This record gives sequence, C-alpha cells and structure tokens, in this order.
Amino acid sequence: MPKNARKVIVVGGGLGGLAAAIRLRADGHEVVVVERNERAGGRMNQRSAMGFTFDTGPSALTMPWVLEQLFASAGRNLSDYVKLVRIEPQWRAFYEDGTRLDLSGSDLSLGARNDRERQQLLRYLGHARKLYELSLKSVYKYSLNSRADLRQHHSLKERLAIDLRRSAAQTTARYIDDGHMRQFMDYMLRHAGMPASAAPAFMTHLAFAQLGLGLYYIEGGMYSLASALLKLLDELGVEVRTNTEAASILVDRGAAAGVKLRGGEWLLADAVVCNQDVRSACESLLADHPQQKQALHKLEAYEPSVSVFALMLGVNRTYPEMRHHNLFLSADPELEVRRIFDEKQAAEDPTVYVSISAKSDRTQAPEGKENWFVLTHVPPLTVGESWTHRRDYYRNLVLDKLERMGATGLRQAIEIEFDLIPDDLRAQYGTYGGSAYGVDTDRNRGGGFKIACRSQIVDSLYFVGASTHPGASVAMVALSGQLAADLVRNDVAAREVVMLGPVRQIGHDELA
Repeated sequence: MPKNARKVIVVGGGLGGLAAAIRLRADGHEVVVVERNERAGGRMNQRSAMGFTFDTGPSALTMPWVLEQLFASAGRNLSDYVKLVRIEPQWRAFYEDGTRLDLSGSDLSLGARNDRERQQLLRYLGHARKLYELSLKSVYKYSLNSRADLRQHHSLKERLAIDLRRSAAQTTARYIDDGHMRQFMDYMLRHAGMPASAAPAFMTHLAFAQLGLGLYYIEGGMYSLASALLKLLDELGVEVRTNTEAASILVDRGAAAGVKLRGGEWLLADAVVCNQDVRSACESLLADHPQQKQALHKLEAYEPSVSVFALMLGVNRTYPEMRHHNLFLSADPELEVRRIFDEKQAAEDPTVYVSISAKSDRTQAPEGKENWFVLTHVPPLTVGESWTHRRDYYRNLVLDKLERMGATGLRQAIEIEFDLIPDDLRAQYGTYGGSAYGVDTDRNRGGGFKIACRSQIVDSLYFVGASTHPGASVAMVALSGQLAADLVRNDVAAREVVMLGPVRQIGHDELA
C-alpha cells in the first residue's frame, strides 16, 4: 500500500458513496462500504414487473465528463461499462393552452417560434455557457462551503459575473420574453431543490450543461450505472457489505475512528465518508457527540428540498405524441410555486414530468407497450406527517391532468402500477422530510450553497450526496464523492507534515 494509505469506511452505498469509494481506492486507500439496504445504488434504483422496468430515481444524465473522470481515475474507460444514449429532442413540453415546445441540444433554436425568440434563446444559452465555464474553475473543481470560498478561485470581475445576488428567475427574464419558454427554463432548476425565484443566478448554467452538453440515458436503465460502479469496485477489491446498517460513528480525540454497526460489530478506520442525509446522520450516527445540538442548530439554516409523488405505470399501448422526456406544465406557475414552497401544500395544478425510457430502449417495456414514470413535486414532510392518506387523491389529480393534456385513455391503458410517496423516501433512504434533492440551495439562506463536505465537529468525517456540494443531479452527486476523496487526500498529506510520531492504535475500551 502507498505510504499515505489509510483505511476508510464509507457509510451508504448510494451514488456519492460508491463514487467516493472508487476514488479513494484509486488513491491507494483500503476501503469498505456498508449499505443498510439489500442492494447498493441509493435512490438510483429500479423496479420491474410483467416485462416493464422503471428507474425509480434519476432518469437522465448530464455532464458525462464527471463519470468519465471517475472511471479514468481508476484506469478504466466509462464506455467499457455503460453505453450512453444521447436523447434528441431532449424534451417535449405541453401547456394548458395547447402549446407544445420541443427542446433540442443539437438544434438550440428548435424551441423558438420566430427569429426574435431564437435570438433570445441563443443569447440566454450563451450567458449560461459563460457561467458554466466559470463553474468549472471552482464549483465543479473544489469542495466549497460558502460564497467566501469563491474569492480563492475567481477574480472580482468573475465574481461579479457569477452574480450571486440576483435570482435565476430574474436572469431568465432578462433574456427571454416568451412566457412558455421562460416557464420551461425556470422549471429546469427545480431539480436543485427550489424554484428559480429562490435559486442564485449562477444556477442558470445548468441550462447550458443540459442543452449545450447533452442529455443522456444509460442503456438498460439508469440503474445500469450503479451496476457498473459496483463492478468496478469489485475489480478494485473493495468490499461492499449490503444489509449492513451503521448505528453510530466512532469518535476518538475529536476524529472519526470508524463505525459501530447495528448488530454491535465495530469497524475501525482512519476516516469515515458518510453518504447519508447530513441532518439525519447528525441525529442518528452522532447522537452521543457533545456538539451534536450545536451542529443540528447550524443545519437548520438548510431546509429540505421538495419531495416527490411518483407513479410507475405499465401501459398497454404507445403514445406517439410523447417523447422520452415530457413536461406537462402548470397553467399558473406562480401559484404552483407559492403553494409548494411558501405554503408547504401540494399544488392543485402541478407540473408533471413523464419519462418513457421505452422510447429510447425497447428492453424497458413489452412490444407495443410503454413504461411511464410520472413525477410531480410536493412539499417535504414535517415531523409526524404522512402522505399515505393523500396518495389516491393525488393519483387521480395527476392522471386527470395527463389525460386532459393529451394522454387520452391513460387510465384504461394501465396494466401495472406502483407509486412512490415522500414516506417511502424517508423510510428507504433516510432523507430528512423525504426530500428528493437533499437540502435546497436558496440564495437568501445558504447563499446558494449546499452543506459543507467536511464535518464541522468531527475531524476525518466527510459527507457526500445530494445534501452536499455541489448538488443533487447524477453528475453532481458523483462529483461530491470525488471532491470528498480530494479532501481526504489533502488532509492526509497535511497530517503527514505535522505528525511527530506513528499513528496510535486505539482499542475498544478507549472508544466505549
């Protein structure tokens, strides 16, 4: 093993944890992953029945360079493990007034209906590209904690261009007049966990990350990526222990020293990477830490993102007017935002996302049939709250909207059906409030940043996943794991400089 090699325990086999494990092993560390569920992958999961297959988590990939970089760090090529399929057109958007828009990455002006709209869209995406290029210098390169960190990586001119004081919605409105196009662009930011009116302006770079760099599907379903990561970890000799739940993080002299499992077993380590919702982890895994209450108080500055209500529908026919990715937008987007984000109530007319991966991959549904993954955003759960009594009402509300806006006879076409409610996210993945995207990135609360990767109260403890920097998409969560590995490497190197003697071995009696 390399001189600076350490033993690292990764708690949670979600995408962030698996990415961290690969990078840590590639850096020469001994790594063990513990996952409480029966299979790893976290929210990147899959459900199959009667020939239909549904991705129950992420349904698209942007910025594939993040995964290419991850596999390259281990001396592998991503293309040897998964096949990426570029989706074109990327989106079809349906509006209550009958308008339909197709958005394409190969023809950036496709959604424009006249030359004025075309020029506005191109200028908007040009601005988004500049913000994306600035993000490559900082947001996607380092584990940032706050606006102050940007000063280390950007000139004053660049920081002014990033424009943290303006909202993403204000930026979109500066460039695009058409209400339909503006509504679509603003909705793209919803996956950051908050409306465009609350997101910082630099988040508009996500428009270029998708429309400029491409929107991808992974052949065989998005869970194929989790399978590929697990295959690579096996090749690297990393043990992934499923059905293994961490009960607490062991701390010795202020630093993480391993984990105690639910069955009582102790796994000692030099560092711990936690791929669990940060607030939930602080409440459960650090329950006995003397600074736990102070840490939880600081975390109150971050609110859980929206949750989701989802239906998985196997339908016995095809809908030629639908695309792989479809949006059925709300007639009143301002009211929708107010209901979900301000009043914390489910919207009466929500925007509905429909993914039909069988449009691009016929293995995902029987011949002549389609797999519909239907998703809409709902508020996160409060303490003691449940969505079980609302599922039937909201199912009918969503199906009514889809049938009204073009999916004629959808109810009669359903052969098989599953649903996913906020309670499921909270129970299966331990997310606070059943949030779907970790914590939000409200520019007025966290300055547009997520939770710091490095623990504020325990040395050698690092957090990864949707609640941490840089964000909640597949690429960003995978990048959070790589950035955490960078911190481990840097911290190990720093300790080597100041260490005066050999690492002291600790025993069970000292940790008790």
